[in-house]
Amino acid sequence: MQRSASRLPRILACAAVPVMLVAAGCSSGSDGSDSGSGKTGSGDKAAASASATPTPSPTPTVAPAKFAKLPDVCKAISAKTTASLVPDAKTKKGTRAASSDVNSRTGCSWNGLDDKGVDGSQYRWLDVSFYRYDSDVSLGSGQERAEENFAKELTKVQQTAGAKKLATATATGIGDEAKTVTYQLRKTGEDFVYTSVVARTGNVLVLLSYNGAGYAGADAPSQKSITTGAVKAAKEAVAAVAVANK
Repeated sequence: MQRSASRLPRILACAAVPVMLVAAGCSSGSDGSDSGSGKTGSGDKAAASASATPTPSPTPTVAPAKFAKLPDVCKAISAKTTASLVPDAKTKKGTRAASSDVNSRTGCSWNGLDDKGVDGSQYRWLDVSFYRYDSDVSLGSGQERAEENFAKELTKVQQTAGAKKLATATATGIGDEAKTVTYQLRKTGEDFVYTSVVARTGNVLVLLSYNGAGYAGADAPSQKSITTGAVKAAKEAVAAVAVANK
C-alpha cells in the first residue's frame, strides 16, 4: 500500500502533460487568428491608398482655328480692281511688305500719280494687310483672338492723329464683321481723303486703307468714291482667305 501511495503523484503528473499540450495548441491557434486579422488590416490600407489616388485633371481644350493659311497678299485683290483704284501705279503687281512669317502676317501696297496735264494730277494709295491667329490653350481660340484684335485695330484707326471729319460705320457683306472709318488729313499741302476698312473673317483680320488727293489744282476725290473703292477691295481680300483654304 505504501508503494502504491508513493507512485500516485508521478502518475498524476504524467496524466497532466497532455492537458498542457492541448492548452499550448489552443494558444498557438489564437496566434494564428491574430495573424489572419493582421492580413485583413493590410488589405484595408491598400484599398484606402487606392481610393486616395487623385483623379487626373482633364486636358484643357480650345476650338480649332477656322483658317490655316493666308492668301498671296498681292494677288488677293484682282489686277482689274487695283488698276481702277490706283491708275498708273508704280508697281502694278504691288509692293510686298517684309514679313518674318507670311502665314501669320503679310501685306501689299500700290501707289501712283495719274498725271492729267493742265487738269492736274490724281494721287492714289491702296494698302492691304492680313493677320491670322492660331488657337492657343493659354490665349484662347483663333477666332477669340481675332475678335480682340479687331477691336484694338479699330481703335487705332479711330485715334489717327490729325484726322478731321472722322466717322465710323458698319460695313455689311464683308466677312463676319467689318467697320469703315472715313476721315481727312492735310499732308504735303493737300487734303487727303481716307477710308480704312477693318474686317474679320473667322480667325483672320483684314486691314485695308485707301486714300487719294488732287495735285496741281485738281480737286480732291469725293469721300463716297474713296469709300466705294475701299469696300470693293476689302470684299475681294476677305473672299481670297476662304479661297486659299479650300
